[in-house]
Amino acid sequence: MTVTDVRKDTESRTLTLTADFAASAQEVWRLWEDPRLLERWWGPPTYPATVVDHDLRPGGGVTYYMTSPEGERYHGGWTVESVEPPHHLAFEDYFADASGTPDAGMPASRSSVSVQERPEGGTRMVISSTFATVEDMERLVQMGMDEGLRLAVGQIDAILEEQRADA
Repeated sequence: MTVTDVRKDTESRTLTLTADFAASAQEVWRLWEDPRLLERWWGPPTYPATVVDHDLRPGGGVTYYMTSPEGERYHGGWTVESVEPPHHLAFEDYFADASGTPDAGMPASRSSVSVQERPEGGTRMVISSTFATVEDMERLVQMGMDEGLRLAVGQIDAILEEQRADA
């Protein structure tokens, strides 16, 4: 499995996932910049994502929904804050209604993604989500955010292998 660590830090109000891949930074970055690849891993296996809009520029945004096994759709989105391909992405991540409007009743987080090649080979991706309050973080962890993120990122190795085979 690609995920090497998931840490919850209540003092800094962060949830941080670290994953290592046998791929270049550019190959890992494509998983973020190509909406068809993003939707193959952004949701956990039982809640696949469908990307509706994808504008990965500062001020741009991404809207998507995840479909439950029962067919229910759960909408979300990002407001992109900064992008430095192929190494950095920062965005506000929020729950939304079907039209893409953020759901004020649900906590949002600020996510920072780092994609760096490792001296020993391969690439390390770190996704760090910061919450406004510990209560917001705990609410999303109780909803399964940490395990959902672990399962979602756990799908990336197979996508990377498939991309290499197609090249």
